[in-house]
Amino acid sequence: MAAVELNNVSKNYGDTVAVRELSLRIAQGEFVALLGPSGCGKTTTLQMIAGFVESTAGDILVGGQSMRGIPPHKRNIGVVFQSYALFPHLSVFDNVAFGLRMRNVGHAEIAKRVARALDLVQLGTLDQRYPKALSGGQQQRVALARALVIEPSVLLLDEPLSNLDANLREQMRFEIREIQKRIGITTVFVTHDQNEAMAAADRLVVMSKGGIRQVGTAQEIYEAPVDLFVAEFIGQANLLRGTIIANSSAQATLAIAAAGEVIVPNRDRIATGRSAALALRPEDLQLASVPQPGRNNLAGRITRVAYLGASINVGVHVGDLALVVALARGAYPVANGHDVVVHWSPSAGILLE
Repeated sequence: MAAVELNNVSKNYGDTVAVRELSLRIAQGEFVALLGPSGCGKTTTLQMIAGFVESTAGDILVGGQSMRGIPPHKRNIGVVFQSYALFPHLSVFDNVAFGLRMRNVGHAEIAKRVARALDLVQLGTLDQRYPKALSGGQQQRVALARALVIEPSVLLLDEPLSNLDANLREQMRFEIREIQKRIGITTVFVTHDQNEAMAAADRLVVMSKGGIRQVGTAQEIYEAPVDLFVAEFIGQANLLRGTIIANSSAQATLAIAAAGEVIVPNRDRIATGRSAALALRPEDLQLASVPQPGRNNLAGRITRVAYLGASINVGVHVGDLALVVALARGAYPVANGHDVVVHWSPSAGILLE
């Protein structure tokens, strides 16, 4: 039995469809990220699971029980909001204890459970501080402890790291993942940040226009996107658009306007004469001064060089194409304005119709 199950769930606001016939099964103890651009329906989906928004159609089951008509406070679901929503006039202890007091838990049990929750997020010594005296990361931990202290069956995280700086975001995403795995709680995490989702989640659910485009592990979605939207949304992707002009076994020839012909993998057997696009990750590409034997080669000119520490991000114009190449430091001498050959293996990339 799935911990959370959505069966053909839809949500309409008048004539606007926010979520369209969405079906998803989340296993017990699984960490799932709902990922997509603004307006794709991910937050509405989370709010329907929490009970803050009632679905227009379909059903949501938690632990095998339908949530239809059950109010949020009776769903045994913990929620961490984007703003943390801490009470400024209450101490850390009282913020975390709030949900337990609303459930009429006894004083001794509250003290024990709050202490356990604060120890879990490494804030046991700050229980008498107030939110204004805490850093952003500490406030985020308090919000997480408040959600966990009620011992929910499901934890929902609504972009909880968006208010933190880059370094703290990276630290906190791993801390949340560690806590989630340690206690084994089923978690649904909403974010528009693909790096957060790929680093933390067991599975990603890529959404667009109220529906699911692809579900899979980070590796599956990055290396085998099902369509152009997913290829472009997850990571960087160079899209070489053209027409299939020849087929042979598992490969094909793609004619790219103003660039030339290249050999591409054709696992889905896209027919000759069809339009297609080859999705190539920046790390699939390399640079050379002359064409390389046995490789696809396109002549171009370097227009941008960005030093990123572990790698160098190089922009190359090939005719009307703007390609991005990710090079290891020292792999090839690069400078703006230099003529180069972009080359890659004929087996690299994903061909999408």
